[in-house]
Amino acid sequence: MTLKKNLFKIVGIVVITVLLIIQFFHTKKNLSNDNTNDISNKFPVPETIQLILKTSCNDCHSNLTVYPWYSNLQPVDWWLTNHVNEGKRELNFSEFSSYRIYRQYKKLGDIIEEIKDDEMPLSSYLIIHGNAKLNESQKAELTLWAESLRESMKTQYPADSLVNPKKRKQEEKSHE
Repeated sequence: MTLKKNLFKIVGIVVITVLLIIQFFHTKKNLSNDNTNDISNKFPVPETIQLILKTSCNDCHSNLTVYPWYSNLQPVDWWLTNHVNEGKRELNFSEFSSYRIYRQYKKLGDIIEEIKDDEMPLSSYLIIHGNAKLNESQKAELTLWAESLRESMKTQYPADSLVNPKKRKQEEKSHE
């Protein structure tokens, strides 16, 4: 019985030591004051949409993450950083106007789809950020906004510039 107690004690000490050591290794925070490529510099973003984006989207889809206190604890910091980086790879409102035209057009379509399918904000995010849950009015407003931007892009750019060139080539080959 004492062997089990000693083993349990040793494992406990190792786990606590590892948890203490990893507290000294933090990631770079996702904070930038550079709004050169922000979506609002290219497209009109009404105040109501800005508020929805700030409350429900920007923590994972911009360079302006608001970090909770527990983000200073490891391994939570690593998990949040990975989550934010993954979200920004999919869509980053702070870098939106640097995207190619076809990507902007596609991402606006993705926003509409994600909202209609209740995919965003993620349910794991909503557990702690209940105020980020979109109500039906907000969903309709965001969808209408994204649809109107897509429509304005259709009038502003040639149709072929709204399609990924790789996808366009694949479609051309399939029609041959």
